[in-house]
Amino acid sequence: MFSSGTLRRRIFHDDVGGKRYERIDSSGSGGDLDEPLLSHDYDSPRRSLHFDEDEDDWMDKKRKEEFAWTQIFTRLLAQWVHFIATFLIGSGSWAGNVLFRAVTRQQLNEESVAIDLSPIQQERLQSLQQRVAIPFDGTCLEHQEALKELWREAFPDCELTGLVSEQWKDMGWQGRDPSTDFRGGGFISLENLLFLAKKYPHSFQRLLHKHEGKRSEWEYPFAIAGINISFMLIQMLDLRSDKPSSLPAVNFLKMLAVDEMAFNRLFCVAFELMDAHWLAMRASYMEFNAVLKATQLQLERELSLDDAGQLEDLPAYNLLSSQCY
Repeated sequence: MFSSGTLRRRIFHDDVGGKRYERIDSSGSGGDLDEPLLSHDYDSPRRSLHFDEDEDDWMDKKRKEEFAWTQIFTRLLAQWVHFIATFLIGSGSWAGNVLFRAVTRQQLNEESVAIDLSPIQQERLQSLQQRVAIPFDGTCLEHQEALKELWREAFPDCELTGLVSEQWKDMGWQGRDPSTDFRGGGFISLENLLFLAKKYPHSFQRLLHKHEGKRSEWEYPFAIAGINISFMLIQMLDLRSDKPSSLPAVNFLKMLAVDEMAFNRLFCVAFELMDAHWLAMRASYMEFNAVLKATQLQLERELSLDDAGQLEDLPAYNLLSSQCY
């Protein structure tokens, strides 16, 4: 087993928010939140040498202040959504579910739009849709190698004994064979996890080992959560329709025109946002569906902003760790 605070037990993929479960050990060493990149122009001919020497400390303090306000805003919003989820969804009543959907989606549905896609949007949308349509194939060598690569990114100092192994449970898979857990998430959900691991390694390790915040005794399983987030994004952005028409989906296509990897990066933002809601709501795994719904609601709101032209315009983007390679 591992010396770091890895997931020791598992939750069944089909039981996320359901009845059966197994306890998950989330103990591990604490770690500070990484700070978001903030762009500032501090060039000034009047600066003294002494000020230049202290500039890094001053900039670091400003980044911490801005990140703290981002965290406060996110947690307040999460607590509001938790109130809605508790009284309208938690009851499980038909009327509550209908009312919740009406309140949270009415404006977005009314603002559904039809647009003519630019050539670059059409090309990248088709490419993304083709990726979404690829199921995970446990017999495909490329897919097997991608799984092995994910293991190396997660646990570089521990050798994997095989594609079918009890070790996979330490990453938050359902059982010994992770190939059975992808289902609706498809191969792109594995690509998203690898993208997070390679581009935002600090976020990846912190989310995997639950280093940040006061964790629940019954934590969400990392890998299964990642698959659920990918599946949620596919549905939210209408990526299985001929041409997405909801306002969040249309604005996402603008981002896709700017950044070909916008879907992968949105996944990273969504994972960080989900974890922030998890902590703010003081959730346990039985509330995972409510947390995921709160995450989706906030992403839909942010993707509907008038000035959301690129991923960096989303307020939740500030939650993503700054060190990108």
